Amino acid sequence: MVIKKLLIEFIGTFFLATTFVLTNGSFLAPLAVGAVFAALVYMGYAISGAHYNPATTLAMLILKKISVKDFSFYILIQLLASFSGAFCYFLIWGRNMGIPRPSMEINILKSLFIETIFTFILVLMYLFVTDKKSAGNNFYGLAIGLTLIGIGIASANTSGGAFNPAIGLGPMLVDKLFGTCSCNPFEYGWIYLAGPLIGGIVAAVAFRIINPNAGTS
Repeated sequence: MVIKKLLIEFIGTFFLATTFVLTNGSFLAPLAVGAVFAALVYMGYAISGAHYNPATTLAMLILKKISVKDFSFYILIQLLASFSGAFCYFLIWGRNMGIPRPSMEINILKSLFIETIFTFILVLMYLFVTDKKSAGNNFYGLAIGLTLIGIGIASANTSGGAFNPAIGLGPMLVDKLFGTCSCNPFEYGWIYLAGPLIGGIVAAVAFRIINPNAGTS
């Protein structure tokens, strides 16, 4: 069963990351990523929980809805899948331009703030619509996908809208290993690691405060 979970997490994160890097910079990128994410959530939720995001997996660990062992495997497979998705972009175009970048027109900490608060609402949405109290609903994937579309549009001109440490790190690592740019792809990488992870932690805390009787799974 663990293998099935990891396979679903790999497939979901791979196609989420591939969609992100191939559409990065397009005004339709948030729509494409959100739509694919919604479909992937419906595909994999019953098997792995359809995290596809280390921030979500961290929140689930804090809430004791996933074991430390599964947490470690999930994170590893999500990062591997994101790397693979970014590598596909490199194979197609011979370069890697899918790296999320913050706007240089605002203070860098504002981009960090955007990544944090929007990851917070994305993960909090996931926690509520997939909670046992919402069991049997058929809107959970749509709700999560629409949330991603909305925050993606809202953040497009500020942080680049990653909200996912795997999507932030995978393209950077591919560019470091295979890219032709002389720049440092990890220069702003901390934003896309720290922001989403902080957002995921705060979402877990907020969920527990609002919903203190939520059971573990």
